[in-house]
Amino acid sequence: MSIHASQLALQPVDELSQATRLEHARLDHMLRDASPAEIIATALATVGRERLALVSSFGTESAALLKVMADVDPAIPVVFLDTGWLFAETLAYRDTLIATLGLRDVRTIKPLEERLAREDRDGELWFSDPDACCRIRKVEPLARALQPFSAWINGRKRFQGGLRAAIPVVEADGERLKFNPFANVSRDEIAAIYASAKLPPHPLVTSGFRSVGCMPCTSRTTVGEDERAGRWRGRPKSECGIHTAATS
Repeated sequence: MSIHASQLALQPVDELSQATRLEHARLDHMLRDASPAEIIATALATVGRERLALVSSFGTESAALLKVMADVDPAIPVVFLDTGWLFAETLAYRDTLIATLGLRDVRTIKPLEERLAREDRDGELWFSDPDACCRIRKVEPLARALQPFSAWINGRKRFQGGLRAAIPVVEADGERLKFNPFANVSRDEIAAIYASAKLPPHPLVTSGFRSVGCMPCTSRTTVGEDERAGRWRGRPKSECGIHTAATS
C-alpha cells in the first residue's frame, strides 16, 4: 500500500482534541494494510514532528521500530521511561541504539522523586502492589511526558497475544492519536529488519530474556513459553498500564 499526501486530508493540530475519535477510525481504516514506514510517515504528516512522539522501552524488539522511524525522520522525539528499576544492560542498549541509528531527540523521563519518597520509600512497592509501582514509575511519568504531543507511536504487536491480540493500527488515547505501526508485523518480519540493518540485539537476549522490563518484575522464559511470560511472572498482570488507560 502506498499513501499519498492527497489522501491525508489533514486537520489542524488545534482541532485534533475535538475530533480524535473520528480521526483515529478514519486513519485506522486507511492504514490497515500499510507498511510500518507508511504508518509513521502518515503520523508525521498528520500532526507534525513537534507534536509526535515515539515511546520506546529500548527492549528486546525496540531496535526494529526505531530503525523504521529513523529512516522516516531520525529527529522525531523518542520518549524513554527510566523507572529506576531498569537493567544496566537496557540503559547501555539505549545509548548504543542512539549512536547506531543516529537518533536526534531521545528524552529520558523519570518518576518524581517526591512521589517515590512518599509512596515507595523502601523500594518494595513492586512486590506489595505492582500496579501502584507501575503507576508512579511508568504511567504518570509518561502522561507528563506526552502533554506537549497530539499523537504517539508505540511498538505493540498482535502476535504478542493477551490484550494486544486485537490492537488496531490507529486508536484514540484520550485526546491523542495512538499509532501502532507494528500491529500487523510478524516475528519473521522483525527478524528481517534486524538482519537487513545489522541491528545489535539487546544484551540480555542471549541470557534467555525475550521481553525485558524492570528488573524485579522480569524473568527468563523457557522454550515454548509466550515471550511475555517472564513479565510479572506468577501474577494476574500482563501490562504495566500505559496501554490500558488514557494518557491525557
